[in-house]
Amino acid sequence: MLFDLFKRKKREGSDSSEYSAPGTEIRYSPDLIDQLLAEHKELLKIFSDIQKSFEEGDYRRTSKFLSQFRSALQSHLLTENIRLYVYLEHALACDDMNYELMRDLRREMEGIGRSAMNFLRKYEAIGVDRDLAAHFAKDLETVGSILTQRIQKEEKVLYPLYVQHY
Repeated sequence: MLFDLFKRKKREGSDSSEYSAPGTEIRYSPDLIDQLLAEHKELLKIFSDIQKSFEEGDYRRTSKFLSQFRSALQSHLLTENIRLYVYLEHALACDDMNYELMRDLRREMEGIGRSAMNFLRKYEAIGVDRDLAAHFAKDLETVGSILTQRIQKEEKVLYPLYVQHY
């Protein structure tokens, strides 16, 4: 009890970047959402590069962009899982409605992430295996649609939940 009071007093004199989610060492980061938004823009740019290189018939470049997309997506998902979701899980523990919303969005993203990674694994050899091109455009369109909808949902629904909790 006294220890909690000391921690609370210490926090009052600290800057906002020093706050942790209750029960964790995951701190609130005032620049996290800007970072995630920038990553969304980068993912969409790479996705556009994939589409363009495929339409031009440059399958080696398409493969290169798929690899870049995989790296960027994995990094983004890791950041969201560790810095965003863990923080929100603890910060929203007393807010049943927003907690459940966040949990539902997290589960949904896990499924989308698995699907995207399966797509990337399936087509990683498109630069050397031209037979993969037959179904690529349709699968790419499906993945693009799902990711675009998800990005919009994150930016409008999930990211506004990320606020500093004392």
